[in-house]
Amino acid sequence: MRPYHVVPIQECGELLVPIPLEILAVESPHPYEKLGAPYGKYSPYFLRQSVVDNLIAAQNYLQTLRPGWRIQIFDAYRPVAVQRFMVNFAFTELLRHRGLVETELSEIQSQQIWQEVHKIWAEPSLDEKTPPPHSTGAAVDVTLVDETGKVVDMGSAIDELSERSHPDYYALSDRPQERGYHVHRLLLLDVMEKGGFQRHPQEWWHFSFGDQMWAHLNNQKYPGKNFVARYGRWE
Repeated sequence: MRPYHVVPIQECGELLVPIPLEILAVESPHPYEKLGAPYGKYSPYFLRQSVVDNLIAAQNYLQTLRPGWRIQIFDAYRPVAVQRFMVNFAFTELLRHRGLVETELSEIQSQQIWQEVHKIWAEPSLDEKTPPPHSTGAAVDVTLVDETGKVVDMGSAIDELSERSHPDYYALSDRPQERGYHVHRLLLLDVMEKGGFQRHPQEWWHFSFGDQMWAHLNNQKYPGKNFVARYGRWE
């Protein structure tokens, strides 16, 4: 269990609706679909209605700061089957990167690899009390594109399994380029917070509104408010 799983869910029943991609930017083709992730009848470009409304508000605010810039959607709704597929994919890729073979791993080695995977990837839980954030339709992975349509360099790739994924990784750097990465991350944070989102503490790209993580982070920020999650697993 994650710390945010203690937050109760009071499902509001709000619909999952399409993201208006015509006013945002989008990663195309979708990064998980092209790997073969089993979305079935669903599209990754869906979120709960209020989450979409807040995303539009964040985009409008971005335009006041950087005219022509847009929020780019990397990933949004993710059925549990897709979560399971991507967790297993991440595990396999980490083994490949390190030149390891799963059948040759000791139990301790296997556990260590899984621990690293789960620093980024939530468990593909079917328990209604512990849904993966993306499976609620309340979480979205985003970055920025500039007025020319170029993806803004944030200093690491989305889903990167390294310390560079931590939001403040470049905060104390004295190198101009790396300071620039941090400035871009702060801009993204400012824009998304204006839309009511909370950022994942370990991932510069992951933001949510209305799920357990969002409520947990709000409860840390505003003690005594007793936020609860309004979105559970969609399906």
